[in-house]
Amino acid sequence: MKSFYGEHQFVIDPKNRVFIPSKFRDELKKEKEKYFMLTIGLDGCLYLFLPSLWNELLKNNMEVFKSDNREEERAFKRFFFSNACDVVLDDQGRILIPSSHRAYAGIKKDVVIVGVGNKIELWSRERWEDYKNKKISSSLNKFSKILDI
Repeated sequence: MKSFYGEHQFVIDPKNRVFIPSKFRDELKKEKEKYFMLTIGLDGCLYLFLPSLWNELLKNNMEVFKSDNREEERAFKRFFFSNACDVVLDDQGRILIPSSHRAYAGIKKDVVIVGVGNKIELWSRERWEDYKNKKISSSLNKFSKILDI
């Protein structure tokens, strides 16, 4: 399985493009593809998937999206998939972030690209710092009591 990790700081250029870290681009090259799948993510960020990992989400009747509440399930699928688009990697290793996606994620200038296992997340620097301060520190405290790694 492909795995993404690390935190990378970038600045969005005047044409709303951002560099993708080379180790993430290398995974795309292994798939012999030129695009990632981009969609609106949870917690105010954007999700970026390799095409193969995007296809894994779709197989098996999208089991990962199943919920006992069918109305909520439909609403989430509509949100997730209606905001999905492919973003082509240019020759300099950049992708164009659509304005609607930038607005959702609050991305104006500084972008943090975070590898989180099976996907890549794009955050505004401000939101990422706020998220780390509010959510990650409490989760580290909880998991430090149950994990032994």
